[in-house]
Amino acid sequence: MDAGSPEVLKMINVVLRLSARDLVHADLVSCGWAGSEHHLAGVAEQLERVRSGEVDYLAVCPATDIPVAKGGVDYRVKKGVGTLWQLAVHPALQSCGIGTFLVEAAELRIRSRGLRQAELGVEEGNPRARALYERLGYVAYDRQPDSWDEQAPDGSLRRYETMCTLMRKELT
Repeated sequence: MDAGSPEVLKMINVVLRLSARDLVHADLVSCGWAGSEHHLAGVAEQLERVRSGEVDYLAVCPATDIPVAKGGVDYRVKKGVGTLWQLAVHPALQSCGIGTFLVEAAELRIRSRGLRQAELGVEEGNPRARALYERLGYVAYDRQPDSWDEQAPDGSLRRYETMCTLMRKELT
């Protein structure tokens, strides 16, 4: 473009073919976008629970088979319910429908176990996530404090405390 011509912006549509599969230990090296080393060590511990059937832990991947989203379903939190937790989408790919794909894949896993209810907690300071869950049919029913250890930039651990809105969805 020369300095005298009007700037032309082109809309580019990119189509990602996504699949959902089990997250495996080997995936964790490419999931640094999801959290600190401490968080990923916790995910590794949760992957051990997959073997016993207590949880499902999913990876959403494009054709490269490298996870761009991850999240778990815990079947032990509440009897007869699949509880979604640790849902995350690569920051550069948020608002592209990948979170919807992840939640729907998790709901499919819940249904495949014969369960008809999904629940999750969303931090009250995360209105974008709550809007997604509401759009997908989740309804708020309570509030609950939550906390976990977080790794600070200096490598030390600190306690993170937050308030979560509890949401549920009847699966059909």
